[in-house]
Amino acid sequence: MEKRPKTQKKNFLCLIFLCAFIIPSSLFGQKNSCVECHSQLDHELLAPVKAFEQDIHKQYGLSCQDCHGGNPARDEPESAKDKSFKGAPERIHIPEFCGSCHSNSNYIKAYNPSLRVDQLELYGTSEHGQLFKKGDIKVAICTDCHGKHGIQSAKYPKSLTFPWNISQTCATCHASQDYMKGYRISTNQLDDYKQSVHAHALFEKKDLSAPTCNDCHGNHGATPPEIMSIAYVCRQCHPSTGELFSKSPHKKAFDEMGISECEACHGNHKILHPTDNLLGTGKESVCIQCHEPGSAAYEISARIKKRLDDFTAKFQKCELLIARAEKQGVEASEPKFRLQDVNTELISARNLTHSLSLQEVEEKIGEGEKILAEVEKAGEDALREAKFRKSGLVIATLFLLLFAIALFLKIKEMGRKAAP
Repeated sequence: MEKRPKTQKKNFLCLIFLCAFIIPSSLFGQKNSCVECHSQLDHELLAPVKAFEQDIHKQYGLSCQDCHGGNPARDEPESAKDKSFKGAPERIHIPEFCGSCHSNSNYIKAYNPSLRVDQLELYGTSEHGQLFKKGDIKVAICTDCHGKHGIQSAKYPKSLTFPWNISQTCATCHASQDYMKGYRISTNQLDDYKQSVHAHALFEKKDLSAPTCNDCHGNHGATPPEIMSIAYVCRQCHPSTGELFSKSPHKKAFDEMGISECEACHGNHKILHPTDNLLGTGKESVCIQCHEPGSAAYEISARIKKRLDDFTAKFQKCELLIARAEKQGVEASEPKFRLQDVNTELISARNLTHSLSLQEVEEKIGEGEKILAEVEKAGEDALREAKFRKSGLVIATLFLLLFAIALFLKIKEMGRKAAP
C-alpha cells in the first residue's frame, strides 16, 4: 500500500483543525447569545446567568428563551430580541406567566408527569391570591417563595422551599413590621415558632417530618386554619390524640362555644413541649383557665395529675435502682429493657389525658405499675447480689490475709530452728 504524501497529511490535519475550532459552535451545540452576553455584564444583569446554573429548569433542558422568548442563536441584541421576546414580566403578571407552563398538563407531562398542574388555581383560593385579585401586588407570588433564576427542587437543602428554610422564606414578609403594616396580623410568628417543640424537632433533631408553616397553612393555597378545622390539621400528625379528644366531654363544649380544640390548650405557633404541669391545679395548669375549684372537672384534673406524678416518681426510683446495680457490676440488662415498656405505658397514660377519663388513665398506669413491681424486685435482687459479692470478697480477702500472716510466721519459725 502506498503511503500518503506529507502534504496530503498536513491538509488532513488542517481540516480537523477547521472542524474543531473554526466551524461555528452552533453545529455542535445550541448557541445561547443570552448567556454569552449577560456573562460579560455586571451586577443584576450578570446574576441571572450565575443563578440559573443551579436552576431546576436548566436541569430539564430549558433555557432563557423558554420563559423570556427571543432568539438565542442571534448575536446582535436587536435580532436576538425579536418579536417573540417577552423580557422580564411585571410583578402583576408573574402568576399567569409561571402558570402558562405549570398549568398546562400536556406541556408538563413532557418533563415531569407527576408534577401537579393546579398550583395557579390553588393560589387563587389562598389568602395571598384573594388579595392579589383585588389588586394588592405586595402579597406573596411565585417568585417570592421559589426565587427567580435559581429555583431548586424542594428536595434540595438550599431550596427556599426545603423544610428547614420555609419558615425563614415566609418570614421574609411575615416578620417585617413595615411590610405587614395594614394587614392587621402579628409579625412574631417566626420568633414564636423557633421556641416551639416543632422547631426543636426540625432544626435540632433534623426531623424533616416535623411541621413548619406550609404543613399547617398549606403552600399554594395557603390560608389560616379556621377554628373548626384546626383539630383536623393537627390530626394529620396526632391522630390518636384527636380521636381521644373527640370522645371526651370537651368536644361538645368546645364546639358549642366555638373554641379551637388543640390551640386552646397548646397554642399555635409557640407550641411548647407538653409536660404534666399542664394538668392539675398548679400555676402552669391550663385546666384552671376554665374550671373553678370544687367543680367535678377541677377535681378530676387534680387526681389525674397526682396519679401521673406518683407513677413518674416510681419510674424514676426504679431507674436509679437499676443504675446503682449496674454501677456495682451486676448484670441488669433485662430489668433495664423492661423499663422501656414502663415508659411506653407512661406515654400512653399521658396521651389518654385527652380523653379526660380518670378510669382509663388509672387502668393504663396500673398496667405500668405491674411491670414496675417486677423491675423493682429485679433491681433489689441485683443489689442484694452485689452486697453478697462484696461480703464474699471481704471474707476472702481476710482469709488470704490471715493465711499470709500464718505463712510468714511459719517461715520465720523454721528459720530460727535452722539457725546454728
